[in-house]
Amino acid sequence: MSDDLGASPPERSKRKRTRKSLALIASLFLFAALLSRLRPPPPNLLPDKRHTVETVKRRVCVHTLLENEVEEATILRSLELARELGAATIVQFFPWAYAETRAGEFSWRLFDRIVQHADRQGLRIIARLGLVPAWLNDDKTKTLNYLPERGFPMFARYAAAFAERYAGAIDELIIWNEPNLSFEWGFQPVDAARYVRLLQAAYPAIKAANPAAVVLAGALAPTLEPRGSSAGLNDLDFLRDMYATGAGDYFDSLAVHTYGLLEAPEAEPAGDGLNFRRVELLREIMLENGDGHKSISITEAGWNDHPRWLYAVRPSQRSAYTIRAYDYIEAHWDWARHLCIWALRYPADLKSYPDGYTLINADFLLKPIYFALQDYARGWERSIRPWLPPPEADS
Repeated sequence: MSDDLGASPPERSKRKRTRKSLALIASLFLFAALLSRLRPPPPNLLPDKRHTVETVKRRVCVHTLLENEVEEATILRSLELARELGAATIVQFFPWAYAETRAGEFSWRLFDRIVQHADRQGLRIIARLGLVPAWLNDDKTKTLNYLPERGFPMFARYAAAFAERYAGAIDELIIWNEPNLSFEWGFQPVDAARYVRLLQAAYPAIKAANPAAVVLAGALAPTLEPRGSSAGLNDLDFLRDMYATGAGDYFDSLAVHTYGLLEAPEAEPAGDGLNFRRVELLREIMLENGDGHKSISITEAGWNDHPRWLYAVRPSQRSAYTIRAYDYIEAHWDWARHLCIWALRYPADLKSYPDGYTLINADFLLKPIYFALQDYARGWERSIRPWLPPPEADS
């Protein structure tokens, strides 16, 4: 029996219009569904040909930030430009939170796309692992850098799954990022012993999954923060504490960050100052602990040429300092495996001083530093050397 029986004429008219509207909406949804089936699949942007990086300087490396790119085309173009630069290696972040959105269930689609494109460009990858899935923390006020100790085995499980899946394509893995900074621990107090326990969980799991993997510890941030600081801990003290709590057996190479700020790359290192050669002080600590056989990878480095930042240099100085830093490594640091410039490109310009660290802006405009580094990496030194200011011109 119709629901319209007994209803007033205006009410019956209203109900009739409603039914027509619902029928129209249903038809539109059906039409949209049919159109979606008729649409061609998205184009396959993966190149058919595998490229080779043309370089004469194998230490040249750039830090990419492809994990937050929306379009596959921008991933492809970024990696093409890394290859054309002459960088044989990239450092790329692979966030745990992106891969395991539900406990025990891994989704590798984004990572696969990055790895496949890097491989087609002939690039090697140093993978940085970190960022905590939301499901691990009941307290939603915690940041995604907050990793409770009960989560260490879960992180180790992710690291092992990652190492196994990408064995051969990615054989260098950094465990966490800047563990000597409180921010990178979700604002927990910095504790080297705690970080060593994370290494102790992850290292054997990675090695079991891929025996050829090189596990990098640290990615230490250069800082002068004293003990008891809420912000972090001096990287030299943190490394000493790592060794004191047994870290030596749980990493194969050390990752460090070093920035030149206002100083030239040849400037002498000092315990109470930050400059490019501060890495040498970390190396001394490794030697004191019998780890002279292990290499160091500088996974973040560079100078900034933003016009409105206190610690920025001129664009010409930035180019000169960067090339001279590579020259200095080649002459003095046979233990340095990579020097990775931060950063190739950000997904969006930040409209602030960090933009002064990029080699390419968000619209893919190549900066002067890109061309200078490309000339160096690919052996086109005749176009660099005439305009590089000599060290004595720094003053």
